Amino acid sequence: MPASIAPRLEAALAPVLRGPFPVGLRAWDGSRTGPAEGPVLVLRSPRALQRLLWSPGELGAAQAYVTGELDIDGDVGEALDATRAALLERGVSGLDPRALARTAPGLLSLAREVGALGRPLPPPASQARVRGRLHSLGRDRDAISHHYDLSNAFYELLLDPHLAYSSAWFAADPATSGQSLESAQAAKLDLVCRKVGLREGARFLDVGCGWGSLSLYAAEHFGAQVTGVTIAAEQKAFIDARIHERGLEDRVTIRLQDYRDVPSAGDGPYDAVASIEMGEHVGEGNYPAYVAVLRECVKPGGYVLVQQMSRRGRHPGGGPFIESFIAPDMHMRPVGETVELLESGGLEVRDVHAMREHYVWTVDAWLDTFEKNWASVVDLVGEEVARVWRLYLVGGRQAFRDGRMGVDQMLARRPGGAPVAREAVR
Repeated sequence: MPASIAPRLEAALAPVLRGPFPVGLRAWDGSRTGPAEGPVLVLRSPRALQRLLWSPGELGAAQAYVTGELDIDGDVGEALDATRAALLERGVSGLDPRALARTAPGLLSLAREVGALGRPLPPPASQARVRGRLHSLGRDRDAISHHYDLSNAFYELLLDPHLAYSSAWFAADPATSGQSLESAQAAKLDLVCRKVGLREGARFLDVGCGWGSLSLYAAEHFGAQVTGVTIAAEQKAFIDARIHERGLEDRVTIRLQDYRDVPSAGDGPYDAVASIEMGEHVGEGNYPAYVAVLRECVKPGGYVLVQQMSRRGRHPGGGPFIESFIAPDMHMRPVGETVELLESGGLEVRDVHAMREHYVWTVDAWLDTFEKNWASVVDLVGEEVARVWRLYLVGGRQAFRDGRMGVDQMLARRPGGAPVAREAVR
């Protein structure tokens, strides 16, 4: 085994990184290099190097991190920030594995010495495996199940008591206001209900209802007659239990149903429709069909509210890590393009309400709860899945903080009919 692996690795990577390693680096032989202060990247096994050779960049690093072959001593977010800032400043972009042979021949020599060459390692068990035609009914069920059927108990260790898995709405920065996530989620649910004009007895459709936070809130606080649809069996079972506990059987019905099948149920049109952070999952090609369903399911003059994440630039699915481990087949776009799709589908857009900073505060609260419950999370889902979610939450928070992703509430109305009376809300 060659001595002083870390400094040799830094020297070998210098042509690729166009400079020294941006954070501290410690190898499995105990050798160390890089800045003396700040987080330290720890390579615990040659397998980490092997993954990075086959997938240099985000995916290989994520695979090594979730398996524990690579670790970070110190704050994960600080390590990601320092690395991203250095690579951006140096103009370093993604590398093809074949390019390493040209730009970093010393890296391959070192890898050969430590036994890190060979065929690609199997993907981690936590990596998604979905098959079939893109956005077919079966593949969509598999993709949603991978993410949402992890277990209701897991999400109870992460989310607020409403189990609202979407951006909350804060009155002000919670660091100064002290507002809780539970209060901010209730404020978001209330905002949605008021925007679409819910009232006693109004028929309301919740498309992609999650764990029922909006469906239950609309019934309990506005007296609406609610139908919620989801394709996640674990979610339906959870909501059905809450409906029974709260005595809402006469006001809330949850169907295990794909959004494309909602019109065929024949119980529309509804007085109002909402779809909260579900449109990202329908896919680029299917988005016009999704809009057509929303339009068909609301009565003329009725309101449709879509809360949805946005993203500019490359990787509309969120990047290699999210696409591989969190939300396969997701597609995001700039908010203006989504507005155009809503209007092209026959809806009149009345308002676009940007909420990007609210997602930062929301994820801050989720991450704090997650870390406090770390031992329970590991006991429930195992350390590998726990590490997936730590990386997801930290990286997601940074994407919203830095403006690489956003989230907006888009309020639209189906033309025709008398406009639904509602208060002006913002």
